[in-house]
Amino acid sequence: MLLGRVIGVVVPCVVTEGLQGVPMLLLQPLDREGRPKGRTLVAADPTRMAGPGEIVTYEGGREAALLLDPWFVPVDHAVVGIVDAFHRPGGESQP
Repeated sequence: MLLGRVIGVVVPCVVTEGLQGVPMLLLQPLDREGRPKGRTLVAADPTRMAGPGEIVTYEGGREAALLLDPWFVPVDHAVVGIVDAFHRPGGESQP
């Protein structure tokens, strides 16, 4: 499971067939401690519910393309779900 924080929304000027109405979110990947790691990325949001500031789970590669209907649309990352909170053993809970 990959975690990321939604830091923005991307508005494409051209939309590929199969991605009409699917929000594109700008994500900051997070490490196991909930700290930012790596470069930001764009993910399709088939849940159509995530917004800025929320923590989400996402997938990359072929699995991301399978999350949308129709399957195998040209995406590299896609949101799987929204995280209400997470707790790591020996650490604090993250909202």
